[in-house]
Amino acid sequence: VGFVPTMGALHKGHLSLVETAAKECETVVVSIYVNPTQFGRGEDFDRYPRNLQQDLSLLAAYPVGAVFAPTDSEMYPKGFDTWVQVGQIAEPWEGTCRPGHFRGVATVVLKLFNLVEPDIAYFGEKDYQQLLVVKQMVRDLNIPVEIRGCPTVREPDGLAMSSRNQYLSPDERRDALVLFQSERLAQQLVDSGETDAARITQAMRDHILRVPYAKIDYVAIVDPETLQEVSTVNRPVRAILAVRLGGTRLIDNMEITPKPV
Repeated sequence: VGFVPTMGALHKGHLSLVETAAKECETVVVSIYVNPTQFGRGEDFDRYPRNLQQDLSLLAAYPVGAVFAPTDSEMYPKGFDTWVQVGQIAEPWEGTCRPGHFRGVATVVLKLFNLVEPDIAYFGEKDYQQLLVVKQMVRDLNIPVEIRGCPTVREPDGLAMSSRNQYLSPDERRDALVLFQSERLAQQLVDSGETDAARITQAMRDHILRVPYAKIDYVAIVDPETLQEVSTVNRPVRAILAVRLGGTRLIDNMEITPKPV
């Protein structure tokens, strides 16, 4: 059984996970649930795009065995009071910007694993820290499921596919390309011999801030396993970033690899 957990508003990124699961598994289960416990106060829970019928019509083109679309009262019945708190890997970056976010993610994912009982679960690398948080939880709690990270799917111009892209105005959609461009700039600098992570991240920030209304939550070069910042790029690392454009918060990441010596 292959499992693809989603919050709906499906796009080609989600569907690539479904496609991969269908190739590798006898049965594919997709969940569609906008999980309230991973949204903080003032975040976009109420306006998060929901269109179950459209999602189901997209999934109809794939060999999906079941779609699980529970209600809040099914997932969090009256009196619910048990939470999963993952440690260090959940603390920086998204954990700092969105307190309680990963507690909600880990709790709902564990509940979904218990309900679906998959052999393999598929997560996109776009939510890179989330992928590491889920892997940590599965290791620590001896959950019998393999976690498969799948590559970020991008629009033709490089923007990472995200359900939140629907929020962008035409101008914001054009300006959002600075995220991907800054990551490519990081790789170009490394290709040209730059190894100082601070100089690389500063160049990324400068590029993003060419959009005058962009607000940076973080831009960092980190170890791909621990998410701790690195000072020198002498091995494969991850560039990670979170940027607000108007009322929309976008995240992205990319592997940055130095040339073999």
